[in-house]
Amino acid sequence: MKKFNFKIPFLNRLDRYIIGKFLGTYFFSIILIITIAVVFDYNDNIDKFTKNHATLHDILFVYYLNFIPYYANLFSALFIFLSVIFFTTKLAGNSEIIAMQAAGMKFSRIMRPYMISAAIIAAITFYLGSEVIPRGSVRRLEFENSYKKKKKDPTYADNVQMQVDTGVIAYIEHYDNNFKTGYHFFLDKFRNKKLVSHLTATSLTYDTISNERYHWKLNNVTVRDMHTNREIITHYPSLDSVIIMEPRDFMITKHMEEAMTNAELLDQIEKQRIRGNGRSAQFEIEYYKRFSSPFASFILATIGLTLSAKKRKNGMGLALGTGLGLSAGYILFQTITSSFSINAGMPPLLAAWLPNILFTIIAAYLYKKAPR
Repeated sequence: MKKFNFKIPFLNRLDRYIIGKFLGTYFFSIILIITIAVVFDYNDNIDKFTKNHATLHDILFVYYLNFIPYYANLFSALFIFLSVIFFTTKLAGNSEIIAMQAAGMKFSRIMRPYMISAAIIAAITFYLGSEVIPRGSVRRLEFENSYKKKKKDPTYADNVQMQVDTGVIAYIEHYDNNFKTGYHFFLDKFRNKKLVSHLTATSLTYDTISNERYHWKLNNVTVRDMHTNREIITHYPSLDSVIIMEPRDFMITKHMEEAMTNAELLDQIEKQRIRGNGRSAQFEIEYYKRFSSPFASFILATIGLTLSAKKRKNGMGLALGTGLGLSAGYILFQTITSSFSINAGMPPLLAAWLPNILFTIIAAYLYKKAPR
């Protein structure tokens, strides 16, 4: 019976060897470092968990099950650097890279399995960051607020005013999120900067039962329609209405964007732009970072390879130190640009991609200096 061997046409044995080393070292380093992080985090918070009566099930399957992918994805750049430098330095130390080049392999050809590995990691991090982690972050943040920080999300808002549609301004004097109810509600509609309709209601309640979005029930409603020569006043005991706003629009909190999928972020960005309140940057920077961060896998893998491909007498010490410094610098620079976007008006798209632009220049310089 003929033995079947599955082979990818453009990958030879050497490519598969490097990809296996890259991904194996990457996932091993993640498991090792995250395991240490979990142990330290549990040891640091065990008193809070016990004092606040957190169950073992919630600690393991609500908190740490969502803690692990969040922090693994957050520090993926660091893991890529460590992985590439660690195993490539060993290849260089054993003269394997020299042997590849002596056999006629160009440095660009040696890079191919590294780029394939980086593409696999980029795809995983993009999917985790866009779909898996946001859903898990909802439960993780709730757990942290309940058992670690003992800080509840705000349950009410006062004097809420927003543009809910073009030329439509809503105002709520007081909103109670526990009951999904607002009090003293006003809705003004403008056409060509002229008021054409003024609605008032003593209260409004968000419909959480039906599957319709933006469905509100208004009580004790008065509607004043302004016409050219007259004004029509209509009263309703209650009124079902579609108003483009949701309870979470009144409760924008720190890290709220982390718990949104890409589709939810786009929806929130569009609503914030319509309202013109200048609060969309918080959501835009998160959205753009979910695309720029996976792309960083290629940049950081290139830098790691160029730093460690040369055989050195002192082993991996210098390369590892340089790599750690650069990876820490990348994470720090990413945090700084995000802060500038939210607080100082830097365009979110530029803030998300500026670290990649800078480190692409560094990668290009190191590539030119790489051993040939």
